[in-house]
Amino acid sequence: MRIFKFGGASIKDAKAVKNVVSVLQQVGHKNTLVVVSAMGKTTNAMEVVVNSYFSDKNALQASIQEVYDYHTNILNELFPNDKHPIYEDVKTLFDEVQGFLAWNKSPKHGFVYDQVVGYGELISSTIISAYLNEIGITNNWLDVRNLIKTNDQYRDAVVNWDQTQENVTKIVNQGELNITQGFLGSDDNNFTTTLGREGSDYTAAILAYCLNATDVTIWKDVPGVLNADPRYFEDAQLLNSISYREAIELAFYGASVIHPKTLQPLQRKKIPLHVKSFINPLEKGTTVGKGVGIEPKVPCYIVKKNQVLMKLSSLDFSFIVEDSISELFKMLHDHKMKVDLIQSSAISFSVCIDNKFGQLESLLNHIQGRFKVTCHENVSLYTVRHFNGDVVDTLQNGREVLLEQRGKETIQLVTK
Repeated sequence: MRIFKFGGASIKDAKAVKNVVSVLQQVGHKNTLVVVSAMGKTTNAMEVVVNSYFSDKNALQASIQEVYDYHTNILNELFPNDKHPIYEDVKTLFDEVQGFLAWNKSPKHGFVYDQVVGYGELISSTIISAYLNEIGITNNWLDVRNLIKTNDQYRDAVVNWDQTQENVTKIVNQGELNITQGFLGSDDNNFTTTLGREGSDYTAAILAYCLNATDVTIWKDVPGVLNADPRYFEDAQLLNSISYREAIELAFYGASVIHPKTLQPLQRKKIPLHVKSFINPLEKGTTVGKGVGIEPKVPCYIVKKNQVLMKLSSLDFSFIVEDSISELFKMLHDHKMKVDLIQSSAISFSVCIDNKFGQLESLLNHIQGRFKVTCHENVSLYTVRHFNGDVVDTLQNGREVLLEQRGKETIQLVTK
């Protein structure tokens, strides 16, 4: 069985849904399990619903209506007959959202988030399944919450692999076209859980592992994995193939390739992952699989903007030893700072961090009593895998380099 995953951008409107049909017609759809995300920016819109529920009840109904109207507009284009049963099916799903918010007694944001936001995928998959059936492509709609079982760590649930394997084996009809949702699972009490960052890609990998799939294809609006983000670098090149290890390395440094948690179950069973264009589905794209390095072997560029570089030194010129470093990392953890680079010497310690949650000022207040601190905000962290001298010269040209760190395969520069 093959696993296909279509993200929000690939099903953002009626035209995009019809394009998914075109992709399936061109590449075939028998013995295929299709995993879909929520349509367009629906997840963001459902997050507004959750925030309204907790902080602005007066805005709650309007926030739900906005999501409903968005999907109704798509239905109007796909199903001109407004008496089609899909209209009632979608309305029922929205009624379930409102019903949950009416009876819910839990004050836990994570729990409410998962019960509400997960409807984005349930709605999109219901619409796509109905449209495929309408045009003669018979398929089975599956509720992924009956397949993937997890613990109750809401918003970042951990998969129960044994139970999931048993469910998938029993429920999925191999040899046919199946449609299901990404991002979701359920706990022992059958409450919806979500799988965290890149949850839909991870769903595809989980199902592939359990089904011993031949391969997984993630359909994107780019020709495959590029060696650089074309927004920041000219002449970005398509990578024809990448090893699992290389892809994990690139993801670790911040490349928007594939999240390591998606790759890990595929690597265990050596299931290849394809990243292909839903605009040109017959092009080869990029294959991630067993092998060595990348092809072609070219430098791979990753840039993270709006970072913070902190340079710390001891107040009395004493050594920065394990106790000091442990204390520093605890403070970074407590303030939800993602550490992207560290460099240390006997009496100094530099760290490049992502101030994603806006807690830099509080962190500095805690640190400055213990260390001398120099802080550079709005810096850029450049990482280059498989670098050469020309690459380094180009990156350094015209930029003030605040910190440089080199390894055998990788160079990192923090610049103003």
